[in-house]
Amino acid sequence: MVRRNDRRRAALVDAAIEVLAAQGARGLTFRAVDTEAAVPPGTASNYFTNRDDLLTQAGARVYERLRPDEATIARQRTAGRDRDTYVQLMRELVDRVASFRTGYLALLELRLEATRRPGLRAVLTERVREDVAANVAYHEASGLPGDAMAVKLLILALNWLIVEQLTLPDVFTEEERDQLVTAAVERIVVPDGPAGG
Repeated sequence: MVRRNDRRRAALVDAAIEVLAAQGARGLTFRAVDTEAAVPPGTASNYFTNRDDLLTQAGARVYERLRPDEATIARQRTAGRDRDTYVQLMRELVDRVASFRTGYLALLELRLEATRRPGLRAVLTERVREDVAANVAYHEASGLPGDAMAVKLLILALNWLIVEQLTLPDVFTEEERDQLVTAAVERIVVPDGPAGG
């Protein structure tokens, strides 16, 4: 029977994220998760029905932890509605994601694993689609310049910038990263552009 202690489950999923980031998907075992979480052997197997369940929950947890807190969202809602504000919001986004290094690396491992596991691919595809839709909806409600296509292009561009920063951090300096974010917004976000899809 799968146990339901939510705090213990969250700690085990957080440990799974750390294992994924450090050892890759092949290193993700119940034993490795138990060790990382500093719990007795066999604990993870009491909380997850199988490895696929653990992989899926790790993916969901990464997205949960990447979500901005309520204070950040409230501050962003009262910010300006111009491209300079947009640049600042995108810099904050890149900083927030890059600061959760192990989470993003674990997510990359999960994406690779999803190429071999149709169930995981379906879960991640749904999650990413929801994330894109939420970003587009937030943008459209915010009054910021640009359209849905600009949001999608920025997601693609900034995701790769984050991958570069986390995997090869010496390619671009922090100053260059800020310049790239600024350039991406300035070149992609057209203030009075046509509606995108």
